[in-house]
Amino acid sequence: MYQEESDVEEIVYSLSRNASIVGHGRIDLFLSKPKSEQMTFKGMVKGTRNMLGRYVGKWLYDKRIPFDAANSPYFPPIVNAIQRAGPGVTPPTTYELSGPILDEEV
Repeated sequence: MYQEESDVEEIVYSLSRNASIVGHGRIDLFLSKPKSEQMTFKGMVKGTRNMLGRYVGKWLYDKRIPFDAANSPYFPPIVNAIQRAGPGVTPPTTYELSGPILDEEV
């Protein structure tokens, strides 16, 4: 047997006595998996999409709007327009929706 193999066996044996991977006992910092502080792009998109869904959901639930409203062909353009408008743009008021905006659509 090579000296290197013996060294590896000794290290593995000592680790198995001193650490537990399944969470019963002490875990060496050497074995613990570091948690990344940096979020991936995919994770950011998923988180943002989840947040958007929760806000839209709260609005639908509060006003008792049928869930089928999300199938409207006008729903995706609303989301796109809000995205393009960016932060700081105020939503239309009740007056604007029932007056000038309604007049433009009719």
